[in-house]
Amino acid sequence: MLSKASVTSVKEEGGKVVVTAKNTLLGQSIELAVDMVVLPTALVPTTAHDPTINLVYRQGPAFPDLELFDGFADSNYICFPYETRRTGVYAAGCVRQPMGLGLCREDAAGAVLKAVQCITSANHGVAVHPRSGDLSYPVFNFTRCTQCKRCTEECPFGALDDDEKGTPKPNPTRCRRCGTCMGACPERVISFDNYNIDQIGSAIKEVRVPDKIDEGGPRIIVLACENDAYPALDMAAMRGRSWNPFVRFLPVRCLGSVNAIWVADAMSKGVDGVMLLGCKYGDDYQCHFMKGSELCSRRKENIAESLGRLGVEPERVEQYEVAIDDYDKVADLIEDFVENITKNFGPNPFKGY
Repeated sequence: MLSKASVTSVKEEGGKVVVTAKNTLLGQSIELAVDMVVLPTALVPTTAHDPTINLVYRQGPAFPDLELFDGFADSNYICFPYETRRTGVYAAGCVRQPMGLGLCREDAAGAVLKAVQCITSANHGVAVHPRSGDLSYPVFNFTRCTQCKRCTEECPFGALDDDEKGTPKPNPTRCRRCGTCMGACPERVISFDNYNIDQIGSAIKEVRVPDKIDEGGPRIIVLACENDAYPALDMAAMRGRSWNPFVRFLPVRCLGSVNAIWVADAMSKGVDGVMLLGCKYGDDYQCHFMKGSELCSRRKENIAESLGRLGVEPERVEQYEVAIDDYDKVADLIEDFVENITKNFGPNPFKGY
């Protein structure tokens, strides 16, 4: 007898083994008296602690051991299923997740195609996923570096190490141009030719902020991740959704690239609130750069302390998680944030200075 069903219990009755299962096609429960029950061999991933893997990374020789993946190679399962946090290393088959032989074959083909794309990009000196084709590299002004090691510790891909003096030592072939190092640096040592602290800071300073709320409304700046949040905003607009006219949007490569100086610039200019829209983080993270949203959330705690010392309510700066398919929700998030700022906090105390 051959049946497609989910086994719910196995018990002994009258010297026989009785298997109870729920038929997944008809939804009916069935019981089978059998002579023997054979269990398949369990799949035990070993990528996180495999002694044969000996990569040279400051985070260790193997792949990061993330609790969510229980030893499987970590990746963005929605958008980049084959990539790992080791640039140029691709996971396929049961290294990535449990699967049968047919899916393993398809998985292997997908991983090979991504590897070909990576080699082609590297030969042209451009970035691989997700910013494929980006010609820029991070530029370091080492004369101002204080060797705080924040950039080396927070880089999700191990693209930065330390030299013998403790100065960051870039490895461009590993860099995916997320800008996390730029967001981590308190001295603004790191920048990109086409994306840097001054660029976004200048855009913030160009936002016109009325001296009074009743003379043009409040001003809310939204820093939106270009991978999930900004496309969700785009799709919401194409579907006819609208939001408060006093909101101004600035796309960023990743919330991990958001430097605290941008928030300080906005608050000192009199902006009434700052929304940080980024990917989901935690156990079911969807961040294209692995840790960007999570790192931004940690930094926001430091930003809140700084705002508190200035007499500005920390609640004027909030972070929200937005998946790319949340286009039906993102407009309401914005409206609720603007309403909260205007009703509960009023104008920024720095407005008009």
